Amino acid sequence: MTLQRLGEIGLIQRTKKMLGSDPRVLRGIGDDAAVLPFTKKEHLLFTIDAVREGTHFTLKKAAPYSQKATPFQIGWKALGVNLSDIAAMGGIPLYAVVSLGARKEDPVSFYDQITLGMKSLAKLFDVVIVGGDTDSSGKLEITIAMIGTVEKERCILRSTARVGDVILVTGTLGGSRRGRHLSFMPRVKEARSLTKNFRITSMIDLSDGLAGDLAQICRESNVGAIVEEKAIPISKGATLHSALNDGEDFELLFTLSPRDAGILLQKQKMLGLRVSKIGKIVEKSKGIRLQTAKGTIPLKGGFRHF
Repeated sequence: MTLQRLGEIGLIQRTKKMLGSDPRVLRGIGDDAAVLPFTKKEHLLFTIDAVREGTHFTLKKAAPYSQKATPFQIGWKALGVNLSDIAAMGGIPLYAVVSLGARKEDPVSFYDQITLGMKSLAKLFDVVIVGGDTDSSGKLEITIAMIGTVEKERCILRSTARVGDVILVTGTLGGSRRGRHLSFMPRVKEARSLTKNFRITSMIDLSDGLAGDLAQICRESNVGAIVEEKAIPISKGATLHSALNDGEDFELLFTLSPRDAGILLQKQKMLGLRVSKIGKIVEKSKGIRLQTAKGTIPLKGGFRHF
């Protein structure tokens, strides 16, 4: 068995089985962040993410439908992907530590700009970068671990979607090929607004494409889904394929009861939100399908690292 054949999700599930569970952990592998005991009213959230040259950004001449990243954008994105994870849990980000794999031939000013990118985004969300580690690397790599908190009643998991729920998404999808993945705004404020005003039944941030991330909600919740092709909000200049598969939109994909979804769609502007209803949760036996003008087809895909 090779890693390529096993696949990313297979590796995660295999690792989860090998590690087992622990009574001190409320929610471990299987969500955007681990959920740990904290206070009587709050849980602690703990997440980690990495961005790597050649996988999450390029420093070379822009490839077709891609964009050469500036060091400021790299720092912004490195912190942003962690903020997006905390948002997907309904939480408030607090502190971060940074591990930097640096190329020794780069000018110091290059890393100053990376720091400024992280600092700028951290300031917007009142996050404190408290330390980290540096090492030499052939390619630029930044790994950030972040902790945050969430009120117990506002903590949202991937595993609690229910048959009959409506599927919704913030913003538009498919813009990463045009550089959006380097300058996105994490949806922390949007997630806080949603969890304050509605009983969100499940949520995930869109890092691996609509097709891939919806499959994760369905897998964890033991349900199926039907997505309406014509309802998917596609970014300007993007394609349906990009919206379904490219990933790194960092929008929120979530589910609500039909009643709450109707209220949200009516009040979204008043709440400072932009959301679209794109489908519904169905029984697991119906699978995950895309409703097109010609009928339904299996919805498969999403970005995979291997």
